[in-house]
Amino acid sequence: MVFNNIFNRKTLVAAIAVSAIISSCQPEEINEGNGLSDPNVDASFMITEIEGESNVFLFEAQTENVISSKWDFGAGLLPGKMTEEVFFPDAGTYEIVHQAIGRGGLTGTVTQELVVETSDPVAGNIVLGGTFETSEDHSNWNTLKISDSGSEWVFNEGSATIFSTEQWSQTGIYQAIEVEKDKEYSIDMLVSGEANGDTWLEVYAGTSVPVEGQAYEDTKIMGISTWDGCGTAKFSGKLSNVGCIENTQTKTVSNKVTFAESGTIYLLIRSGGGSMNPAGITISNVEMRGS
Repeated sequence: MVFNNIFNRKTLVAAIAVSAIISSCQPEEINEGNGLSDPNVDASFMITEIEGESNVFLFEAQTENVISSKWDFGAGLLPGKMTEEVFFPDAGTYEIVHQAIGRGGLTGTVTQELVVETSDPVAGNIVLGGTFETSEDHSNWNTLKISDSGSEWVFNEGSATIFSTEQWSQTGIYQAIEVEKDKEYSIDMLVSGEANGDTWLEVYAGTSVPVEGQAYEDTKIMGISTWDGCGTAKFSGKLSNVGCIENTQTKTVSNKVTFAESGTIYLLIRSGGGSMNPAGITISNVEMRGS
């Protein structure tokens, strides 16, 4: 028994001594030279416009001491490759963010500005002010008062929200858009809201001129309807994904539309309900693109 006690004490002392030696060899910080991480992660990248392609750009990150990349091309920071080819259909100024991940999980981030001079002639967004970011954007939209009172569209910085405080009141917003005969267009937008009862948000693209005091009914494309089974719980995303209203032209849930003649159509969004959530329904990034 005495022998065992002495052996255990000696073993404990030896273990403590070895631990002390190992600890003295390790840096206090992860990036002080243990070989498992890089103190500086270079996230620099080059932007090149691809010749012969409309609004397509090549993004090339430097690869030395970089394990993986994340990019933000306007939809948030998402995992990607060291080299990315991206199509920008709309004219504008874009803030491009690249995050490089090195050994040990350390990161570096670089931001560059990309200016796209002109919209793509086919896929460019033909909706004006669809981002609702400025007062100029807001001015592209007309208000269609369908009910005398109880509902209102409020333009925010980057979105628009419909509130309905009286049962069955509704209001629309719209703009005139020029389209081409037989060309297929897709319509979409970001939409969000809380759980609702007896509520709708409908999107139309018709040739009829909107009339004050009348509910617009010409060519319903898409939307949210608690009677059809969406909008009854909290929702957020593209309307083409979270919506459930049948397209009157295709007879399916679809965001596609074509027109028999070239000319002016009216993109109109109307919303209201019997018991809309007090938080309302918010839309942003409204777009209509040719395909």
